[in-house]
Amino acid sequence: MSPRITSLRSNAKLYVKVWIAAVAACLAILILAALVLPQSFRLTALSDVIQSLLLLSGTLSLIPHAVRSRGRLRLFWTLLAAGMGLWFAYQFVWIYYEVWLRTDVPDLCAGDMILFLHFVPLIAALALRPHAPQGEYAARLRRLDFALMVVWWLYLYDLIVIPWQYVLPNIPEYNNDLNSLYLIEKVAFLAILVLAWMGSKGGWKTLYANLFGASFTYAASSHIANWAIGRHLYYSGSLYDIPLAASMAWITIIGLQSRQRQPEAGVRSTSTSHGVWLARLGMIGAFSLPLFAAWVLLDETVPPPIRSFRVVLTLATAFLMSVMVFVRQRLLDRELLRLITHSRESFSNLKRLQVQITESEKLASMGQLLGGAAHELNNPITAMLGYSDLLQSTPLSPEQSELAGRIGQHARRTRSLVASLLSFAKQGPVAMAPIDLNTLLRTAVKLSQPQWQALKIEVRTQYPQELLLVRGDSNQLLQVCVQIINDALHVVGQHGSRVLTITAECANGTAIIHISDTALAEAKHQILGNDAPDLASPETLSSLGLSACQVILQQHNGRILWSQDRNIGTTIRVEIPVISREPEKSSAAGIPVMWQPQPFA
Repeated sequence: MSPRITSLRSNAKLYVKVWIAAVAACLAILILAALVLPQSFRLTALSDVIQSLLLLSGTLSLIPHAVRSRGRLRLFWTLLAAGMGLWFAYQFVWIYYEVWLRTDVPDLCAGDMILFLHFVPLIAALALRPHAPQGEYAARLRRLDFALMVVWWLYLYDLIVIPWQYVLPNIPEYNNDLNSLYLIEKVAFLAILVLAWMGSKGGWKTLYANLFGASFTYAASSHIANWAIGRHLYYSGSLYDIPLAASMAWITIIGLQSRQRQPEAGVRSTSTSHGVWLARLGMIGAFSLPLFAAWVLLDETVPPPIRSFRVVLTLATAFLMSVMVFVRQRLLDRELLRLITHSRESFSNLKRLQVQITESEKLASMGQLLGGAAHELNNPITAMLGYSDLLQSTPLSPEQSELAGRIGQHARRTRSLVASLLSFAKQGPVAMAPIDLNTLLRTAVKLSQPQWQALKIEVRTQYPQELLLVRGDSNQLLQVCVQIINDALHVVGQHGSRVLTITAECANGTAIIHISDTALAEAKHQILGNDAPDLASPETLSSLGLSACQVILQQHNGRILWSQDRNIGTTIRVEIPVISREPEKSSAAGIPVMWQPQPFA
């Protein structure tokens, strides 16, 4: 570890310790003031300011997590910071009244809604279950689910609390309903925290346990403070505020300690339902509206103006949430269609891959079979060649000598075919390199010279002046050229021709090799064009050697075409894509040294 990194970590630890010490000092000052100072404006101002600083500190300690995190984890920390930010905003309302205006907070305070709503982002953060792995969930759906929860909690507050504040002001009913609803919200949050703690482990369990401790301390202290307010025992800065301030300081400790040890998702779950609890809570809120509507209509103890307000509010909220549910369903339908399409494509790709694997296994088995058969054929073919050469060296009549030569010719052709089968069976990764096709053809013609000389066939070649550079494996392409020339010599010898023409050209970015007998010499302009007549596709090639050549050419993005006609003759055409010329490389690039040809006529 470098000294710079060590120094940065040491500075960070020192920074955290100083921050924690400052929070502890604020809490100690508040405790000392509650014990020493009497009820006064100075005590009230000191208490409100310190509590605001503690809430601001807790909010700031959570923001870096949202900045550093990604995805669902970022949303989790953002919602926690938002909940603390709303709590800080509510505390600012107390500073405005008690410090700035120097008056008590009104009993019917509009800022109470901020305090009530600060738990909504916290509940939404826990509903995300960041400690549990889950699949992708569209961000737009998350936002709509969160919006449904916010609308539902606002509806509850407006349904139960607002009528006693604005429709028919009633302080006792207002305080009673507000405290009851707020207590239900706190209990729900604590219950969700317990469930999250039970379903997590490691760092997440520690985080949830600390959040539960801070939230329970706040819930208990606020309940005790409300009890004291009812008996006129509470005042700002009293001992009743100490547990409340401790819960605020606890949030800062959670944020700073989590920064030192970021919890990791260590729970593995095979259920996909864990990732949609936020959606479920939103839908439960939407479906609960008819129950509230029935309660409003059946409750005859409330005054008619409040009942009318609650009915209109329920209808308006039902319409708004219905629109939101409709939009959410449309987005969900699009997401499902996308997933179905993706699943179909994946299934098709899987089937295609399965077919390719099956074909590869068949080719591998065929290669092993061909390799074994080729090895078994090599010994008798070698014996046939030896006996044919020995027979030709003995005194024979011209007719017998010709027959012995044909035996040797067919034995050599068979040996070439066996070599092609062995090469096909042992095909490995293709080593691609720039190759001059003209040099490759000259080498192949030179290697085939013993065969066309024995058959007394004249081979005529015509190559272009410029280089025909192709990218491929020199050994495999040389094998293809030798195999094609040997097959062509065999066919030409059977048809009685005595001239074989080999030409090469470049047309439309493709190197074209033409191999034909004398019968096509008069139609040479057609041979050298792209519309050579009656050329067969690779699937119709009858020669096993040419089929092996076609496999090699396919690896080089090329192809081979074959044509036989009594009137025209035999034509073989090979096509390989050319590459741009590279002057720095030799014209014989990629040709093995032992096959470098010497010029010959």
